[in-house]
Amino acid sequence: LNSDRYLEYYFAVWWAGAAVVPMNTRWSVTENIYSLNDSGAKMLFIDDTFLPQIDDIRAQAEALQNVIYLSEKEAGEDILVYEELIRTSEPVPDAGRNGEDLAGLFYTGGTTGFPKGVMLPHRALWFNAFIGAKHFDFKPESRYLHVAPIFHLADLAGTLATLATLGTHIFMSTFDPVETLNVIERDKITHALLVPAALGMVLQHPDFNFRKLKSLKYVIYGASPMPEGVMRDAMERMPGMRFMQCYGQTEMAPIITILSDDYHQLEGPKSGKLRSAGRPGFGVELKIMDENGAELPRGEVGEIVASSPGMMTGYWKQKEQTEETLKDGMLHTGDAAYMDEDGFIFVVDRLKDMIVSGAENIYCAEIENTISTYPGVAEVAVFGVPDDKWGEVVHATVVPGKGVELSERSIIDHCHSLIASFKCPKSVDFRESALPLSGAGKVLKRDLRAPYWQGKARGIN
Repeated sequence: LNSDRYLEYYFAVWWAGAAVVPMNTRWSVTENIYSLNDSGAKMLFIDDTFLPQIDDIRAQAEALQNVIYLSEKEAGEDILVYEELIRTSEPVPDAGRNGEDLAGLFYTGGTTGFPKGVMLPHRALWFNAFIGAKHFDFKPESRYLHVAPIFHLADLAGTLATLATLGTHIFMSTFDPVETLNVIERDKITHALLVPAALGMVLQHPDFNFRKLKSLKYVIYGASPMPEGVMRDAMERMPGMRFMQCYGQTEMAPIITILSDDYHQLEGPKSGKLRSAGRPGFGVELKIMDENGAELPRGEVGEIVASSPGMMTGYWKQKEQTEETLKDGMLHTGDAAYMDEDGFIFVVDRLKDMIVSGAENIYCAEIENTISTYPGVAEVAVFGVPDDKWGEVVHATVVPGKGVELSERSIIDHCHSLIASFKCPKSVDFRESALPLSGAGKVLKRDLRAPYWQGKARGIN
């Protein structure tokens, strides 16, 4: 979980000339083992929260050589203790990694149902550190709250921007709305990155008191779409706050576009940009392109294609997916949008088969693969449905085999036994007829999604 030791971990690994592999703290043991084996990680840092997983991990993580326990206590045979290592070890020289040297593998969901490692060089992180510091006005007196998980590129960008400007870090191990308010007040936080779901929970909590936020100057949000109602509520209940939106992807480390605070207006000439994702960040080239790679006129919907010094070098051991994503020196995001006459990007849907729920990327193929293993399931399609709290949640449509009776609870419980809870469907419906197919034989998810998105201006929430 978030801590000062996590910050030390990042820089110790880079200083040693190695690459980081941050682990998603919401993954199941199976998912953790997959990423360890796929990356070939040789060393694992683990805290009290995840220590119960260690026996299963050590039994199945093939390349793992050392486990370092982030504590001062003994944890068992052949497990090194973090604080003891610091007390007894001699410093080593800086390996001098930089530029195109691999900084880390950052695992994100995969359309094939398995996470894929995004290869980010030091160049990409360095670039994002400095443009993030500029966009979000970090200074030596800034005090940045790590309330979003530090393994996410969103928080790592804030981490590096704070370091680049000699600011101060304050860590929360996990998000809690009341504790967030208390820490902001107690530690005089100036900058906080709150994903939309977290901001909504803070605003709706009965203990919300704007007076507690008098030190807070900037609220940065991103990682998932912001429901317009939450944004309007925040602007009305937090007057004078400077809100900053960042749209990005792990593959861009992560900044693509920025909606600056002066466009967070409910009235006046700039108010029409509130629904946008902003304009390209410093040093980012961005186009809206059709399926043939031609740039589209302003106002027409196509795929967001971008490039910058923050771009990944590719996916770890995934040559085909890398070639599909990186073309002609630009990254194809898989997100559909249009650009207005002022250069603002309006995201309207996803080309990738993906759900973003509470800032977590959830790939439908993985859940479909999981549900398909349940006895009696003939067909399954997974898609996102709107949710006031999380933006979107996972929904599954299942076609049972002939003569088979299935229940919503049994499908959901089956998923919980195999994959992380946040990926599991919140609802399941059943149909007797086969799933609708296109002429190419692909499931027409837009037909299945349509009833749930009636009255919505966009295909994402």
